[in-house]
Amino acid sequence: MHQQPQKLAYTVGEAAKLLSLSRSFLYEAIQAGKLQSFKVGGARRISARQLQEYLEKQERSS
Repeated sequence: MHQQPQKLAYTVGEAAKLLSLSRSFLYEAIQAGKLQSFKVGGARRISARQLQEYLEKQERSS
């Protein structure tokens, strides 16, 4: 049985679901420079690496 490859980037909505946060909370974090993102065409994406780094920062600051 083959395992699905992990996604390299997520939409803000997908990332919000993964983190159990709202889309607006993530957009605020992006705007504040706490979470890095990029655009592909007109669509904003967050890389899996940036999500991991964001989580690690949150764990250290708690």
